[in-house]
Amino acid sequence: MLCVVLSVRMNDSAVALLGERPLPALAPGLREMAVRGIERRDAVLTWAGSPFAAVRSAPSSDLTGWECDETSFHLERFVPVDKTTDEGVPHIPEEGQRILLSQGLALALALREQVYALTPVVPVRCIVAANETNGTFRFHQIRPGEGWNVPDLDLYQSDKVLVVDIEPPGTAARP
Repeated sequence: MLCVVLSVRMNDSAVALLGERPLPALAPGLREMAVRGIERRDAVLTWAGSPFAAVRSAPSSDLTGWECDETSFHLERFVPVDKTTDEGVPHIPEEGQRILLSQGLALALALREQVYALTPVVPVRCIVAANETNGTFRFHQIRPGEGWNVPDLDLYQSDKVLVVDIEPPGTAARP
């Protein structure tokens, strides 16, 4: 039997918004991304088939920041949610934010098998956030002494944030 550690942390506003609802089926565009998966390019992880050439564009330092920039996308591009526009600024009501957050969580869980298949095996962190203007998803390899998000997720006052750490056998995530 495969022993896998999967942890999900949320700030209070994400917990309040998601409640105990079941996870939805992935929206078609997110399902395509999950099937496409992730891949290693030298020292960094990226979406499989990404046009970015890690050898040329990844810095020798702050690989975590590079991965977060490279893998980040707006969930509302793939997940239909109601939104209004006020003076050119989009507004996503709480129900739309809940949908984006739950779709991001479902995508993180769908990427588990891709993470388990990486060589060498490494732990991966997926970060999902939603607020009144957008929802984002990003991932990065968990490296000792590096991090992209603030450890205390409740410090994100305007965002509902959740973090999923996927730790395959033989790896140990670090904050």
